[in-house]
Amino acid sequence: MKAIICTKYGSPDVLQLKEVATPAPKDDEALIKIHAASVNARDWRFMRAKPFFIRLMPGGLLRPKNKILGADLAGRVEAVGSNVRQFQPGDEVFGYLSRYGGRTFAEYVCAGEDEIALKPANLTFEQAAAVPLAAITALQGIRDKGNIQPGQKVLINGASGGVGTFAVQIAKSFGAEVTGVCSTRNLEMVRSLGADHVIDYKKEDFTQNGQQYDLILAVNGYHPISDYLHALKPAGTYVVAGGSMFQLFQVASNRKRISKTGGQKTYVVSQEHNKKDLVFIKELLESGKIMPVIDGCYPLSKTPEAFWYFEKVHPKGKVVISVV
Repeated sequence: MKAIICTKYGSPDVLQLKEVATPAPKDDEALIKIHAASVNARDWRFMRAKPFFIRLMPGGLLRPKNKILGADLAGRVEAVGSNVRQFQPGDEVFGYLSRYGGRTFAEYVCAGEDEIALKPANLTFEQAAAVPLAAITALQGIRDKGNIQPGQKVLINGASGGVGTFAVQIAKSFGAEVTGVCSTRNLEMVRSLGADHVIDYKKEDFTQNGQQYDLILAVNGYHPISDYLHALKPAGTYVVAGGSMFQLFQVASNRKRISKTGGQKTYVVSQEHNKKDLVFIKELLESGKIMPVIDGCYPLSKTPEAFWYFEKVHPKGKVVISVV
């Protein structure tokens, strides 16, 4: 099969299209012919080895141990192991491979039953591949960490990116009043997703305008944590889904402080694989409550160009890799 191979850490230029062996499914796995995958920040971090501690993970200190990146996928089941009961050949599926690297920038991949679900009937393969990691991160940040309630005021900082576009729609589906923060060129797009208010961060600092929110989800956590807390209500919750290591450390430190005093809460959301959440997202998609935003679609052979675009442009929504 054809696959995008990453044999060393570095820029997107290290990615190469190669012929490799097609994997064979184990007894508890399905072999999936991949029709589409998508680019996530995790893929970029594994490629660049940023932050450095990624090298200390099972991936490899000097070079990637798993040479095929990619986690999101949409495709068709080709074969199943003897213990697989939920799927059969011909099923159209989508999902997120939580194992290190993922291996979805390829024509075929093996996945466990708990990593995939039937593809939403109303989505193309490209649309479905844009969903799993970003949408589940948004869901777990808003619902699980943020404990969102109907009628609450919710702000999404970084509302035009992969996680942010889903966060706006998911927050609206829970009955919240949503404010999206993004750049000038993305204001109308974020408004079209259902945001009640939009703020151009180049013209207005939402942490200094006097408004306070029940929940802030920061996909781009570029403000000091003190600014975010200033924009929170006294019992509000700040959830960070992206940003520098220093900002993540600030959140962890603040959690220890407020655990003693109560009041405002801060959390870091790191997407945890959960089959129930994937199925929940599928239901939201099929009901029309959320839809993916796709900025660009690249063939598998142009995956390096897709990563350059992802790195330099800050896409609206997701960048998709079309495999078939």
